[in-house]
Amino acid sequence: MRGTRKYKHIIDTPDPGKWELAGYEESLPISEKSNPITRELDKADVNTLVQLLRNCDAEIFQEEDETIINYQRLYSESILKTIMDIAKKVQQIIENPDEGLIVLSGCGTSGRLAVLLANSFNRLMRGLHQSPCYTYIIAGGDRSIVTARESTEDDPVRGQEELQKACEGKKKVVFIGISCSLSAPFIAGQLDFCMKNLDVFLPVLVGFNTVSMARNDRIEGWNFTFRQVAEQIQNIQDTQRAFVLNPAVGPEGLCGSSRMKGGSASKILLETLFLVAHKASSKVEVTEKCLLEILRTYERAHKVTYSHSKKIAALLKQSATSLQKSGHLYVIGWGTLGLVGIMDAVECVPSYNADWQDVRGFIYEGYRTLENKEGDLTPLISTKKMIPDPIVITWPILFLEYEGAFIQTFQRELSSKWVLDTVTAGAHVLKGKIYRNFIVDFTICNSKHFQRAVCVLQRLSGHPQSRCTEALLQSIYGEQTLTEQMRNAETSQHIRAAAARDKVLPVAIVSLLRNCSVVEARTRLESSESVRAAIESSHNVPGRKRGAESVETAGRSR
Repeated sequence: MRGTRKYKHIIDTPDPGKWELAGYEESLPISEKSNPITRELDKADVNTLVQLLRNCDAEIFQEEDETIINYQRLYSESILKTIMDIAKKVQQIIENPDEGLIVLSGCGTSGRLAVLLANSFNRLMRGLHQSPCYTYIIAGGDRSIVTARESTEDDPVRGQEELQKACEGKKKVVFIGISCSLSAPFIAGQLDFCMKNLDVFLPVLVGFNTVSMARNDRIEGWNFTFRQVAEQIQNIQDTQRAFVLNPAVGPEGLCGSSRMKGGSASKILLETLFLVAHKASSKVEVTEKCLLEILRTYERAHKVTYSHSKKIAALLKQSATSLQKSGHLYVIGWGTLGLVGIMDAVECVPSYNADWQDVRGFIYEGYRTLENKEGDLTPLISTKKMIPDPIVITWPILFLEYEGAFIQTFQRELSSKWVLDTVTAGAHVLKGKIYRNFIVDFTICNSKHFQRAVCVLQRLSGHPQSRCTEALLQSIYGEQTLTEQMRNAETSQHIRAAAARDKVLPVAIVSLLRNCSVVEARTRLESSESVRAAIESSHNVPGRKRGAESVETAGRSR
């Protein structure tokens, strides 16, 4: 494999971020670090918001800097080689589709991306008069395409059952498990099943942390941690019987929100990989230069998208004004662009503790056009009455060769995703749901979110993990004095209890910062103009020290 030096370029992005330096929040995985670019995101105006989030997205394409930590980046030789190696395995399935299958699986946004990619490449194959060989698995089933069902990602056994069902009768399966933070038990279960059946399965783990940063906490009702499974895959990668594809793309603009940069990077990686495989199956010689040219198309899409930053900022401002006045943001798209809109809208519910009606996505001609496995999800929706004055975003049509037309479609989807990510994230910043670049009012609906909530409490208050966990449980149960049963319950019980309460994390934050009861903290939140304002005023209480800037005591939350 030739190196990238011959094709080396310098993308117009900020200098490599502080997050790459040794010691920066070293106890945290990359996906949970706070991005230095957006440190003061909550104080930015709309134009600055767009530029800051643009700069975070641009980090996807930055090349590794050998003078800093040697994280593998998208253009690293090792990553390019891994893409090529996996593409060869995918090619074998494409050329023998009757006995083989390519399975994409994920939870939340990763699962919706699995739906989008599987259907897109099946469509490409049908257009080339080939037998489709892609399928998807999304944690929680097809209902999770249009509704947030975050708790379903905590079940590794269900993941295994869904994989067995999808692959019944197949002799060779390339399984691609997408877990941006290397944390989802649902995916860990599937990867473990593949590792126990390597005669049929080729497991591929896609994420954006190093394996050493994978989640290592006990999974309820299971014998392994995610990291243990990931290490098993990494240990046999040299044999090409399993792969980990995990370039570092930098922390999210909103800390931990992997639906944004993680989702975009997953789309770029997998579409590039599949396009390379399809070109090879068409007897086109696929070289490193060809691979890089495909990646560059996504780079150009980034530049084109953010060349319209002023228009994006105007849309962001209008959307934020609507949400601040208890209005709504409706996104309607045609074909796959509709699914991109749904992906963004659905994630607003758990990400910002938003009402399901705040941001909604629609597909022109109804959800029946999703091509999902379980059939029409809802009746045809009339959008004319719901959206009387839509804002329309269009792209020019270029007539290219068949596969080239798909590349253009992929660029449009990614461009739409970047616009919508920026608009909805920025709108919730302006609504007061973000403090610095931490989301401080998200729904605690799975074990990852529970741990993230404890970590946010540590980072904002400077208190040890035990005290922050206690404050979170006090907020969840609404009790200042916790019983032993509450303290010793499994995380799944805490999550079920949290579902019955609003603003669990904000109450815990204010309670810690002011050293007050959860009842008083809730009263202060209710009288404040926003969650952010309540936290800011609590930080500024006379005599109080500023929250810890480092997270050395924060533990390894994933």
